[in-house]
Amino acid sequence: MNKPALTEEQLLAQPADAYMNEEQQAFFRDLLNNEREALRQRIDDEFQALRDHDNIPGDAADVGSAEEHRQWQLRMLEREKKLLDKIDQALDRLAQGEYGYCEETGEPIGLRRLLLRPTATLSIEAKERQEQMERHVGET
Repeated sequence: MNKPALTEEQLLAQPADAYMNEEQQAFFRDLLNNEREALRQRIDDEFQALRDHDNIPGDAADVGSAEEHRQWQLRMLEREKKLLDKIDQALDRLAQGEYGYCEETGEPIGLRRLLLRPTATLSIEAKERQEQMERHVGET
């Protein structure tokens, strides 16, 4: 029988040398799988709503409004699909033992950052450097 998963409080109370031990990996695997399932359900619901609204007749104003709403739904679905891809990539990193470590520096990303953004691939410092570079390139 599996040991119960850690709570956030228990996770954060663990010593630094326990970083990404089996318990912590299990915590984030459960978190990512739960987020993935909820996201899949939202995507399925949105697709169904789009299909249901495809056959609603109306006047020109109704059609225009419905089309604008449909475009908004499609943009939202695209963002959710990208997030689903990021969750799948995070689960792959977990399976490979690379989860929780910065892609740029190899340093731990940190539990608090991962709790806020479980799909994070960069430490805060590396992310800030990336954003500064993007701003600098955008200014030139």
